Amino acid sequence: MKWEGNRQSGNVEDRRSQRGGGGIFGGRSIGIGTIVLAILGFVFFGVNPLTTIGVLSGSGSPQVQQPAPAPPANDPQGAFVSTVLADTEDVWNQLFQQSGGRYQEPRLVLYRGVTPTACGTGQSAMGPFYCPGDQKVYLDLDFFNTLKRDLGADGEFAQAYVIAHEVAHHVQNLLGITDKVDAMRGRISETQMNALSVRLELQADCLAGVWGHHAHKSRQILENGDIERAMNAAAKIGDDAIQKRSQGYVVPDSFTQGSSAQRVRWFTTGIQTGSVQACDTFNASSL
Repeated sequence: MKWEGNRQSGNVEDRRSQRGGGGIFGGRSIGIGTIVLAILGFVFFGVNPLTTIGVLSGSGSPQVQQPAPAPPANDPQGAFVSTVLADTEDVWNQLFQQSGGRYQEPRLVLYRGVTPTACGTGQSAMGPFYCPGDQKVYLDLDFFNTLKRDLGADGEFAQAYVIAHEVAHHVQNLLGITDKVDAMRGRISETQMNALSVRLELQADCLAGVWGHHAHKSRQILENGDIERAMNAAAKIGDDAIQKRSQGYVVPDSFTQGSSAQRVRWFTTGIQTGSVQACDTFNASSL
């Protein structure tokens, strides 16, 4: 992937130097019991695990830090993330403007271990995630090592795809799509809610592809093998692939992200068409 020398975003916060990531609420640390209760709360009541963790850790409302400084100028990983984020800003600013809207740029937080968010305490074990409450993407860079070492998905464009996918959740939030899906929680069955979550995630994959399409069209960022690496990353984090690795069998009704084939298909749709309209997974008869 060609990215060196391109514009870097000023919307990156670097919390990596903060001991423990600042992930302590009310002076009490998070134990395994809290995490288990958070998972149970999500399974049975649909409560966001981050919210449950925040409450059980002694905070009625999440304690959100003031913006951290930008990554140091001599940090290659920070430069890469800042450049990719800037590229997503350029693409989505243009696309929103073309549709008569205004894009509100998200912030991206680099951290280690745990960190406070407006959605509760974020943890690296969750992988990269987006919090609608503060409109920030959270990323522990160790995830990229996991992606390469444990999942066999390497390459800078694979990493850029991960960032673009989380930024796509921000786009969905701005468009009101996330709120519509969340409004159905508790009103439909768990299986139906899982199916909506799959469509939300696959749309984010497609929108990540839309970014890649326009970024390459404008700045020729792609090199040989980049698209294949990104599709490999998408396949490695499909629900079926994860369940096979973790438990040896697949339970389709429990999918919340989409299968490997589905994730590859929708990312491919986005990067080939560059069309936001082509990413309407919610009205697609087949995923």
